[in-house]
Amino acid sequence: MRKLFRAAIALIFPVMILCLLLLAYVDRYFDRVLNLGETAQTFVLNRGTGFSAAINQAASQGWLTQPDVLKIYGRLFPSQAEIRAGEYRLEPGITVGEWLQMLRDGEVLSHQLTFVEGSTLGQVIQQLSSHALIDAEGMKPPTDEQFWSSLGIEQPLAENPEGLFFPDTYDFHRGDSAEMLLRRAYQRLQRVLNEEWAARADGLPYKTAYEALIMASIIEKETGVPHERGEIAGVFVRRLQRGMRLQTDPTVIYGMGEAYRGNIRGRDLRDASNPYNTYRINGLPPTPIALAGREAIRAALHPVAGDSLFFVAKGDGSHQFSATLAEHEAAVKRYQLRRRSDYRSSPVATEKR
Repeated sequence: MRKLFRAAIALIFPVMILCLLLLAYVDRYFDRVLNLGETAQTFVLNRGTGFSAAINQAASQGWLTQPDVLKIYGRLFPSQAEIRAGEYRLEPGITVGEWLQMLRDGEVLSHQLTFVEGSTLGQVIQQLSSHALIDAEGMKPPTDEQFWSSLGIEQPLAENPEGLFFPDTYDFHRGDSAEMLLRRAYQRLQRVLNEEWAARADGLPYKTAYEALIMASIIEKETGVPHERGEIAGVFVRRLQRGMRLQTDPTVIYGMGEAYRGNIRGRDLRDASNPYNTYRINGLPPTPIALAGREAIRAALHPVAGDSLFFVAKGDGSHQFSATLAEHEAAVKRYQLRRRSDYRSSPVATEKR
């Protein structure tokens, strides 16, 4: 029995000594500085890349030597070899130990993408599809109802999800999917719209929050001057309440799609086949025409009181508001007709039904 014990000691003791020496060496190895040079480097760890492959990747860049030391360490302590995929920024002076801790903690780089107010869904899809850091392989066109339903959009809105995404700046990581960003933008829009709808003014002509969103999208396209949003909303709300058509160019342009070439012609205004032609239809168009921000939504739900029913662009980005047709025609003559013969204001002077 004693001989067996001595034999075991004789076998285990050298192994223990070897492990202690290895740990001591690894401890000093962790204090080594990665050979990054004088500039920061980006380290991209793709999904599915294991610990040994990550070590080889860094070694191939010349950032560290003796990679086998870390591989052995990873085999002896597998819990310390659990790393997360992503994109990492490595600053000069970072040690091997700090680098490995970064991989374990998943301190990946964060990027930002902005969906701009007034953008159409088609433009958002193009933005996502052309982004080098976003996985847009599963991206689908606006007509793919199944895809949009998978994001949580219910029918019938999934048939045309225009305007259902909140314009904002979103953080993302390299390799994140376009679907994930769209889902976040949709969920954010729902939260904002519900908040603003709950605090809406009384006496509005909208039956649902979605109708308010349609109006907000028109306001977003009509003016880029923040303090005018409420006044624009007031004009459109009063026109709806009086049974007047909105007669606004942005809806016509949206409905024309690729047929729009930078100018609206008379026949475009007479086109009854365009469901977004607010010169021909009564009430609101069937869907939003663009992404509407919170301020445009708030303006649609809190229109400025007054008696104006018309507005005309002054040429400096702002508008002249008028209560009567005579005042409006005078404003059109003052600000536009003297400058170009093809000018039309929005809403137009005529009120033919």
